[in-house]
Amino acid sequence: MKIIIACDKYKNSLSANMVCDVIANAIKDIDNTIEVVVNPMADGGEGTVETLVESCNGKYVTTKVLDPLGQEITARFGIIYDDIAVIEMSAASGLWLVPYEKRNPMKTTTYGTGQLIKKAIEMKCKKIIMGLGGSSTNDGGMGMAQALGVKFYDKFGNLLGLGDGSKLLNISKIDMSGLDPDVLKAEYECACDVENPLTGKNGAAYVYAAQKGADYNMIKELNRGLINFAKVVKNDLGKNIRDLKGAGASGGLGGGMVAFLNAKLRIGVNIIIDVTKLDEKIKNADLVISGEGAFDRQTFFGKSAFGVANLAKKYNIPVITINGSVLVSRDSVKRDESELFSGNFSILNKPMDLSEAIENASSLLKNATKEIINFYLKIKRT
Repeated sequence: MKIIIACDKYKNSLSANMVCDVIANAIKDIDNTIEVVVNPMADGGEGTVETLVESCNGKYVTTKVLDPLGQEITARFGIIYDDIAVIEMSAASGLWLVPYEKRNPMKTTTYGTGQLIKKAIEMKCKKIIMGLGGSSTNDGGMGMAQALGVKFYDKFGNLLGLGDGSKLLNISKIDMSGLDPDVLKAEYECACDVENPLTGKNGAAYVYAAQKGADYNMIKELNRGLINFAKVVKNDLGKNIRDLKGAGASGGLGGGMVAFLNAKLRIGVNIIIDVTKLDEKIKNADLVISGEGAFDRQTFFGKSAFGVANLAKKYNIPVITINGSVLVSRDSVKRDESELFSGNFSILNKPMDLSEAIENASSLLKNATKEIINFYLKIKRT
């Protein structure tokens, strides 16, 4: 018998690697003849670098970069398979780096994210996987591009300073001549779990800028800035990013990655599936176990468990999920979606508050796994 374990993290509790290891050890306690294949998952957001580095025997790289407010910090990214860099933009440009009272997307920059890319290219990486999410920025990737050598000018021919949301309206010309040729030789994939366009009521500014510290007047100005940014990109670079699905991710960094680096925007879990070669591992399995901290309606919008279940469906392999909590009923989602899962289980065995659940997550997960696997094996072998 072969069981695949492809779980995401339990946020603020267990990493994806820890979740998978607890489940694997519980199964081995029951029957050590079962072949257990561990394949930790992520969806491109927080934890993606750790998950891929640990599961692919990669390494971490630390370097000095500028944070969202232009102050020097140390940030890290991962390298796997020797020449693939895995970067979370939030490591250098995340909202978590900006104190609450200083949050203002008119002033924050993605320059540090560009510095991480530059370091990866200097280390001869041929592919960059960029996790979009958790940003403090709304600069369209202007700062990121500047770190790589792109120059921006206003209508008077003046070179614009460090890119941030306030500079977007002033862009009149983009000069790509300073971009290192090695940067463009690399392949770029952005893990993106939103489909927001760059501008408009569903765009980067109107949907996400408020949580980054913008008031309504700022939001309107940021949106106008992104409209101008998209116009100049189309005129100077020949790329139409304004209505591109996912271009609005991370304050427009998704669009900027496409404009300046010819990046592909993809659902994050599909990138992880490809990188970890899960398709090859899963095709002859008897059972797949996935799961996450909270199995809810958002799971069905490109989260890890949904991606794993869709892959398993191709081979007609049953999938169960073991989660911190299950917050959606089978009857509340479309039938073809609910039928992707043979069962969705929570590790909670009694009423408890979140702090207790987090503190005891490992033992709760172990006990739940043993009960589920004992039942599965009894049914399977009768």
